Amino acid sequence: MRIIIIGPAYPYRGGIADTNESLCQSLNENGHDASIITFTVQYPDFLFPGKSQYNTEPNTYPYDIDRMIHALNPVNWFQVARRINTMKPDLVIVRYWMPYFAPALGTIVRRLDKSIQTIAMCDNVIPHEKRPGDRALTTYFTGSFDGFITLSKTTLRELDEFTNKPKTSYPHPINKNLGEIISQNEARDHLDLDENTHYMLFFGLVRDYKGLDLTLQALSKPVVKNLNIHLLVVGEFYEPREKYDTIIDELGIGDQVTIIDHFIPTSEIKYYFSAADLIIQTYKTASQSGVSQIAYHFECPILVTDVGGLGEVVLHQKTGYVTEKDPEDIAHCIADYFENNRRKPFSLTMQQEKPKYSWKVFSEKIIDLYHQLQKTEGPD
Repeated sequence: MRIIIIGPAYPYRGGIADTNESLCQSLNENGHDASIITFTVQYPDFLFPGKSQYNTEPNTYPYDIDRMIHALNPVNWFQVARRINTMKPDLVIVRYWMPYFAPALGTIVRRLDKSIQTIAMCDNVIPHEKRPGDRALTTYFTGSFDGFITLSKTTLRELDEFTNKPKTSYPHPINKNLGEIISQNEARDHLDLDENTHYMLFFGLVRDYKGLDLTLQALSKPVVKNLNIHLLVVGEFYEPREKYDTIIDELGIGDQVTIIDHFIPTSEIKYYFSAADLIIQTYKTASQSGVSQIAYHFECPILVTDVGGLGEVVLHQKTGYVTEKDPEDIAHCIADYFENNRRKPFSLTMQQEKPKYSWKVFSEKIIDLYHQLQKTEGPD
């Protein structure tokens, strides 16, 4: 089957690009002819909140990644649709994660030949950081497609507000490019970390909705204050870092926190997750998070707040903790984990759970939906 994936991919960087690349690889491994169409321009520089949009590591992908789409040029959208029609794919999968891209992606799909099945792969339907026009843009986007697959049940329920087309859900798989699990000592040596300290890892882009402030408040609570716990905050800040520096100073926890405020290339991820004792995701809102699946890959237990789809992948007190958005509750779970040496049994359960999160299963789910759409259409 000829399949085209539309969305971020190399040379763009980040979790969405990584997952599109993993999906493409999996589809090809399953015997399909899959490739990716990505952007020539995603955002103008003045709208992009980070330092760089681009991956500086070499391109090693054994499939085509074509840069075609200018997110702000309507003429280009029609040109891209015509180009895709000449490629005659059986299926086009479009990644959707924010309404900003709805005009470009929705218009391209509307101009495709009716013989081409279209599936939207949705990270979010209702954005974490809401803006005027979001619902109208999402309505335009969702009206373009034959079917949908979401990465959490929460997003699937949100999608019900916008469409009654066929849809399914499957948890965010574990990406294929994360590297091997290495020993904690080797990882800590590489990062120059103390082998006798307990480390929690808050990983990824820092935005208000991810709740770093809740983690910092929990770290200051008496129940964890004397447990020799150190927090690593690792990722680029998409809002002023000074806000968090002020919180750290006011709480008096400067000696318990290290901030590494830049994007971490894929080749370095294994060191941070292998060095950590606990991954912490105290989000205020969420659909799902690829960070949880990175933790599963490295078999490092996770603490998440009970928002969106985060709790769908964490088995409470078996692979980690699902807490309230309350620093006291978060702190008591942290204390339980370290005081009772939960790492080994939690990690063992994560090993057993990992097969659920394979791209092979996810890609098969998409193909099942494709066949369902064909049956729904019926004969010409």
